[in-house]
Amino acid sequence: MMGLFRSCGSLSRYAAGNGRALCVSARKLARPEPASAPSMTDIGTRRIFNEEHDMLRETVRKFVEAEIVPHHRQWEKDGQVSREVWEKAGANGFLNINIPEEHGGIGSDFKSAMVVHEELNIAGTPGPFFSLHSDIIVPYISQYGNDEQRKRFIPSMTAGTCITSIGMSEPGAGSDLQGLQTHAVRDGDDYILNGSKTWISNGQLSDAVVVVAKTKQASRAAHALSLFIVERGMPGFERGKNLEKIGIKAQDTSELFFSDVRVPACNLLGKENEGFYYMMKELPQERLCIGVSAIAACEAMFEWTREYLKERKAFGGPLSKMQLIRHRMAKMKTEIAVGRAFIDCCIQRHDNRELDNATASMAKAWASELQNKVADECVQLHGGMGYMYDTKIGRAYVDSRIQPIYAGTNEIMMDLVSRTIFN
Repeated sequence: MMGLFRSCGSLSRYAAGNGRALCVSARKLARPEPASAPSMTDIGTRRIFNEEHDMLRETVRKFVEAEIVPHHRQWEKDGQVSREVWEKAGANGFLNINIPEEHGGIGSDFKSAMVVHEELNIAGTPGPFFSLHSDIIVPYISQYGNDEQRKRFIPSMTAGTCITSIGMSEPGAGSDLQGLQTHAVRDGDDYILNGSKTWISNGQLSDAVVVVAKTKQASRAAHALSLFIVERGMPGFERGKNLEKIGIKAQDTSELFFSDVRVPACNLLGKENEGFYYMMKELPQERLCIGVSAIAACEAMFEWTREYLKERKAFGGPLSKMQLIRHRMAKMKTEIAVGRAFIDCCIQRHDNRELDNATASMAKAWASELQNKVADECVQLHGGMGYMYDTKIGRAYVDSRIQPIYAGTNEIMMDLVSRTIFN
């Protein structure tokens, strides 16, 4: 099936093509915020979105329920999702939504890309790392690649037949890029790449890896890093085991090894030794994406807990009738509503290309910490049932823990924010 954006060029036409008549009124009714809606995950809320975004969300939600939810538990056991689901997402136009059409992407706005990202977290199925691929890695090729690279890579990445990962973290260098040891030396028309990476998301499935490597000796990493596209099958490129994590078990995370890998010079992204500056420009979007997923997860966990409390009976009635429980839920909803307002402000600012690095760092840190707080509270309100991995909330609890760690730890985020205060 041709996708939403591919076949019609507009969300509304595609939604109609799927046979779904949504309530799209000609009257300009005020859109409620999630805290004022019957459910915080209702479609048709949030002033930053419009009816076309609603149609996309309805379509994505149905796709997730049909193609991801039934398989996610098996993927958790397998340690990775299927390649088929990537291709189905690509066929439906759910990948590279915010990549310009002239570069091989879909060409829609950042808000539409976040609809897909949010829906995976609302369903409690974070295994397919579509956003890492579409909103974090492919933008490097779109922004800094040349026309030949864009034509060679992005169309297949949009189709879901070429999956991507990014190789930054190393055994001795996580948030601190100064400690990177992977290096590349120019040799004629190639670069000879040596080193290793670890904790690489999409590491087993990826067909193209954007690798960060030193290309000269310098006292500061800012002057010495370059980005290379390393392709599956290049001699000397090997993958280690699929690492066993405590959460997000359906997402493959791997070690990568490079031993005298000959990377053609035509696979250098942008200019040599400019990689650090490219990353600094792209990291705010990565951090905002984490904030977006965190608040969506908070809203989902709140709704799962609300339904559980209405059904669970103790001391002669449902738990939802107990004042202590009601007050704890009210406090949680208030905190989520505050987080939602901030994250939506950031989404709007980023869509307008106005989001600065410090604010993106705040969004990532605040929302990911709230996600863990909400997960802990919801597990507590579920009681013993919440400690079972078979429950959505039990899985969400362990899935949440990585959010304050990757894309720069929250401690690093606070350091970045502090520089705007005292420097």
